Parts: sequence; structure tokens; C-alpha cells
Amino acid sequence: MSGHSKWATTKHRKAAQDKKRSALFSKLSRMITVAAKEGGDPNPDNNAALAAAIAKAKSYSLPKDKIEAAIAKAFGGGEGAAYEEVVYEGYGPAGVAIYVEALTDNRNRTAADVRSLFTRAGGNLGSTGSVAFQFERKGQVTVEGVADEDELMLLVADAGGEDMEHAGDEWLVYTAPAELAAVSRALEESGVSVRGAELVMEPTNTTIVSVEDAKKVLRLVDALEENDDIQTVYHTMELTDEIAAALDE
Repeated sequence: MSGHSKWATTKHRKAAQDKKRSALFSKLSRMITVAAKEGGDPNPDNNAALAAAIAKAKSYSLPKDKIEAAIAKAFGGGEGAAYEEVVYEGYGPAGVAIYVEALTDNRNRTAADVRSLFTRAGGNLGSTGSVAFQFERKGQVTVEGVADEDELMLLVADAGGEDMEHAGDEWLVYTAPAELAAVSRALEESGVSVRGAELVMEPTNTTIVSVEDAKKVLRLVDALEENDDIQTVYHTMELTDEIAAALDE
């Protein structure tokens, strides 16, 4: 039986984002501005959402000056567009559940764009809650340069982490959402190289599909991520070793 390839998931996502570096920076800056504004505090020590947004931005190498500018924009007296967080849920090819997080200044425009992308991919946009129950919100800390798995396991436990998973050259440490910043900070203080931290939606059950259907699903995911309003796309598709190998061809 083919095993689940967390590395394939991570690698595909990073590769897609790297192709759209300038657009990604714009999305990360928008995310920081919204987190700072909604949290009402420009200090990440007092604003957990902002701390998570900054950690995610740093993991994608968003420059420090852009992070500071995004925070300043949140308290700039209402300058610029007012963005709101919106979630879209639906099913893609082969019945794969897809959960989409967006920041938009125009709900109607974004909803129409997302619906069109689902339809063209052979899927359908659902109502609120139609797929959310198939995911669980978690904190995810990405660490690298770990030589001893047992030692990391002890450090993760001491830091308050709940679980860990190997992903190629990295380890993904999972936490309760509210503990993300604290666990990330504790791991750094213990000498672990932390490359990033973010809140994610992990599927509680995955859907096994063919290689051909997997390619269709990933084309939809890529198309959604290319939309300026879309921040993150999650899916329940099982990326098996067979599919990972086919994607690398």
C-alpha cells in the first residue's frame, strides 16, 4: 500500500508559492495588516493572531521592512481598502473536499471568482459548513536541521507540542491553535531551528484518488491560489507516494 507523503504536500505547496513570490508577499502583507487591526495591538507579544501571521510571513522570507509596513498600515487611520476574512467550502474533482481561506474587500467578486474556478474544474462550491467538519484547526511549527528524532520528541513534549511528523528535510510539529506562538518560542529557546509557524487546517480523513484525478485537484488548488484574494487552500486528497512520484516526472 502506498504511504501518505507529507513531504509531497509540503513540496508542492512551496513550489507553487515560489512561482508567485511577488503575489505571495502581497498576500502575506495583507494577512499581517488584518491580524494587527483585528487584534487591536501592533505588538505580537500581545496579539496571538499577529504573531502567527508574522511567523508564517517569515517562513516565506517576507522582508522585515515589509512586515513593519504591513503592521503600520493597520493603524494608519483607515487608509486603504478594508479587508474581511471569508471562507469558501466545496468539492473538487473526485469528490475531494476543499477549504478556502480568503481576505477580500469585495465578497461578491471573490465569491463569483471562486465559484467559477470550482465549476470549470468539474467541482462545485458548497454552503458554509459543507466540508469544514472534515478538517481540524491546528498550529504547525516547521523545524529543520534535526539529527535526533528522539531528542526532538522530548523537546516538543517539553514545549507543549501535541504531535510531530516527518516531511523530507523538515519536521512538522503540531500544537493546539492557542499554543502555537508559545510552542514555537519554546522550541527556539531550546536550540531548535524554527523555520516558520502558522495555523493550518488538517484533514481528519483523506480521500484516495487516481493519479489523473490528483492532477485535476492540484490544478484547481493552483488556480485558486493564483487568485489575489485567496490566502490558503486546504484539501483532503491523499498524496500517496505513487502520486508524488507522478508529480515529479
